Amino acid sequence: MDYDHIVVGAGSAGAILASRLSEDPNRSVLLLEAGPDYPNLEEMPEEIKYGLGRTPDLWNRAFGPASKHNWNFVARPTGTARTMEVPRGKIVGGSGAINAMLWLRGIPEDYNAWATSGNDKWSFAEFLPYLNKVEDSEFADDYRGRHGPIKVRNFKPDQWTVDQAAFYEACRAAGYPDCPDHNRPDSSGVGPLASNCFEGVRWSAAIGYINQARHRPNLTIRPDCLVHRVLFGGQRARGVLVESGGELFPALGHETVLCAGAIGSPHILLLSGIGPSEQLRAFGVDLVKDLPGVGKNLRDHPQVSVLWRTRPEFEQDPLAPKAQVILRYTASGSELRNDMGVYYGSVTPMDAAEEGGVPQTYGVKTTVCLNLALGSGTLSLQSNDPNIQPSLNYRYLETETDRQRLGEAVRISAALGDQAAFHSLIEARVSPSDEDLGSDQALEEWMLNEVVTSHHSSGTCKMGPLTDPTAVVDQYGRVYGTNGLRVADASIMPDCIRGNTNATVMAIGERIADFVKEGR
Repeated sequence: MDYDHIVVGAGSAGAILASRLSEDPNRSVLLLEAGPDYPNLEEMPEEIKYGLGRTPDLWNRAFGPASKHNWNFVARPTGTARTMEVPRGKIVGGSGAINAMLWLRGIPEDYNAWATSGNDKWSFAEFLPYLNKVEDSEFADDYRGRHGPIKVRNFKPDQWTVDQAAFYEACRAAGYPDCPDHNRPDSSGVGPLASNCFEGVRWSAAIGYINQARHRPNLTIRPDCLVHRVLFGGQRARGVLVESGGELFPALGHETVLCAGAIGSPHILLLSGIGPSEQLRAFGVDLVKDLPGVGKNLRDHPQVSVLWRTRPEFEQDPLAPKAQVILRYTASGSELRNDMGVYYGSVTPMDAAEEGGVPQTYGVKTTVCLNLALGSGTLSLQSNDPNIQPSLNYRYLETETDRQRLGEAVRISAALGDQAAFHSLIEARVSPSDEDLGSDQALEEWMLNEVVTSHHSSGTCKMGPLTDPTAVVDQYGRVYGTNGLRVADASIMPDCIRGNTNATVMAIGERIADFVKEGR
């Protein structure tokens, strides 16, 4: 059977794209996913279905290295740090089915920067309706969605744990403004996080979109299918080569859309002969189109954690949300608004042990993120075997400006722990040590060894005009130099947004779906 559309990857963008395209009964849609599928809530493992309130290790079971729903990529963060894990979802619902459920959009400047770089359909004014279309929030105004498929709620102050409230008070005492909704265009300061965990259930694209579309006879969902490469006739994509049950099968269609994420989509393009010609020749891959930008521009939010040991009398509820409050601010001397994010986290004994803390105690931490890093990394082939992950080199903190901004944020976080609001909770700072904070050089060395991913990989199939030599797709997601092939996921972002990526990736799925329907 030839399908009208083959969607590769059932994650936050792919699930939405397949759902929206199959609304037209005259379109046949095949949705391929490398991981498993759970077609109803009753069959979902509890760590996938629930985000809160069941067992204290739910998130680790979903997102951790032992999870069967995780690609378990490994990567190099810096030239000196040990390799790091890069979890990505391998399941219908994608990374949004296993993530921490933090719901932060980018700010208007992010999307306007995409537009001014040659993607005029992606300005904040153009994109806002799609950000709103995704969500069902409690806000009734022009800037938030009210009737979308994904249920989103802010953590209310009366729901905060004692230590989350202490972080808010410490930030206010340090002079940061109150921010009741971080998803408003002008937001900045300290205030509640939003989450797509509603009444304990993780509202991923699988639950919000796919489960409402499963009954359609024109939508075919095939889990446990690893796509090896795109099949071409000349420059036209004819479908994909799929491995299922140990056998290889062609799946043919009029249009193929890669939604495999910022690691998976460029990897498939490279294996298909689309990418830097010298790299492809080195691995014996037949060239279809020389596109030097494939795998370049690997963006993320580099992060480090400041960890404290709490007083013996303080005990954290292990079932309480670990992140309810965030501080966003602009670094000293920076022209990039809200370029820094400080997420406050409650830490269980298990978490503390994993982060080098004292395992028999509880703790608290701040996760300090560069919301808009200047540096970028690379993704490249290690083999022409699709079962071998690509090489990932994030090259964090290679620019002096990135090191300065992150270092300042670490010192700000350490000072917040000294505020009066924490006196009854915190016993001592565990990391970084006073020695690490003793000089800028010592702090830089500590950061270069400790920095890891915020799980917001993006940019590896950058969208941009044909005049941009690093662009891989046009603003409609169409891969340059080919016909019948698009990309629609975090990989097409020209730069990482100043916020968690899941909400934006879902809106990308909505936006590209409309482009396809409009014949663009």
